[in-house]
Amino acid sequence: MNFDAYARTGVELVNARLDDLDGLRALFPDENAWMRDEVAERDLAIFRRAQKRLRDVFEYGTSGRDGEAVAELNTLLEAFPVQPRISGHDSSDWHMHVTSRGASVSAEYLAGAVWGLSVWLCEYGSARFGVCADERCGNVYLDTSSNCCRRFCSERCATRSHVAAHRARKRAAVGEQPVPAQPLSPVS
Repeated sequence: MNFDAYARTGVELVNARLDDLDGLRALFPDENAWMRDEVAERDLAIFRRAQKRLRDVFEYGTSGRDGEAVAELNTLLEAFPVQPRISGHDSSDWHMHVTSRGASVSAEYLAGAVWGLSVWLCEYGSARFGVCADERCGNVYLDTSSNCCRRFCSERCATRSHVAAHRARKRAAVGEQPVPAQPLSPVS
């Protein structure tokens, strides 16, 4: 099983716009087209609640509140239990699913996302759960940097934030310069 891929589905869920059923359907990539086709209005509320709780996990991790991140993930693991099963059509297609046959779209997706994030936390620690430092963004990410120094969800946010900080420093420097002295008027 590719636990990183499952963890990334958790990130994608937290960052998704779940305004309506079409927003939820946009969450599913082509390899999960069956989920996109089967998701129903009742799933939207389940996904929104899980989205909020997973955001809490990222905020706990970012602020060093490991115990709270673990407690929330354990609660989510109980709500969306992993029940692995082998699936596929022939010997060249066998793969693992995380829920039993006939599980709802929300059960299948959320069990994988929660399981992936739980394995990620155990493997790398909750400090690797990040919330973008650009206050205009708020997206979450998994810090895969070699020295746990990532602060932004994307290069775009990093650049935008650094440019804004540079401009603010420039404005402050201009404002701090003394006003040039007025030339003395000639005495006549």
